[in-house]
Amino acid sequence: MPNREPLKPFLLAFPGPLRDRLVRAVLDGVKVSTTGLLAEYEAEREELPPVGERSALIDSDGREIAVLEVTEVRVLRLGDVDLRHAVDEGEGHASVAEWRADHEKFWHGAEMREALGDPDFNADDDTMVVAERFRVVELLDPLVGAAER
Repeated sequence: MPNREPLKPFLLAFPGPLRDRLVRAVLDGVKVSTTGLLAEYEAEREELPPVGERSALIDSDGREIAVLEVTEVRVLRLGDVDLRHAVDEGEGHASVAEWRADHEKFWHGAEMREALGDPDFNADDDTMVVAERFRVVELLDPLVGAAER
């Protein structure tokens, strides 16, 4: 592999079974979008990714699996997330309501509330989210990707 500049990590969920499932969905091409809380970016003092930014998709073991390129970033109300975005997250949701229920379960979990520094965090229609679209531009370790599918 040629030398390259270090890439910012692209993290989906927290390490464990959910991250592993999401990484597989990206590698399989069914996950081309993701949603984060704007409050998480603010808590981590992290800027929103610009379109065109490339980052390294990280698996639960901390390995760089693929290079992703951001193709779209939208900040919108949770209540305004549409079906196309929900389906493109590649988690098998057939409705926005299903998608939202799963995301709220994750966002209301202890790990996320701790990351936000808000033990009482609850999402509602007016919660601002960051809807990102991305594409895989390079597999960094094709053997790892194949073994995890």
